[in-house]
Amino acid sequence: MSVVELSLEIAAPIEVVFDLSRSVEVHLESTRASGERALSGVTSGLLELGDEVTWQATHFGIRQRLTSRITAFDRPRHFRDSMQSGAFKRFDHDHSFTPTAAGTLVLDRFDFTAPLGPLGAVADWLFLQRYMRRFIEVRLRAIQAIAVSDRAREFLG
Repeated sequence: MSVVELSLEIAAPIEVVFDLSRSVEVHLESTRASGERALSGVTSGLLELGDEVTWQATHFGIRQRLTSRITAFDRPRHFRDSMQSGAFKRFDHDHSFTPTAAGTLVLDRFDFTAPLGPLGAVADWLFLQRYMRRFIEVRLRAIQAIAVSDRAREFLG
């Protein structure tokens, strides 16, 4: 089991940051580098409790599919997406939001177990934790860039 935690303060209201964080379109924009696509389930709009989405992306040169479900939801403070099927043995990704004087503090906590037993543990130690940290950081920075610009209206109406 591994945990990657990142936080970022975003100069925008908590409701805006929360909603951008659960937007399928924002997720797709933030993951362009891996060619991510939403294949089935909720493929556009804002994810809600119980919603599932199957993503397809290329990581480590391999096209992969991952189905995730929103398993906890407390707008605008927290939501969790949990893997239902995919490359990991398991994962839970918690997104927490706290209002601050400057806007919103976002805490992303990605709790996962690599696949492939001992081989996966070695991969986790060698590169997977760093890869996931970078993936989440890029996503948080994309949310921040959208939240502090006029582009938030594109995604939230």
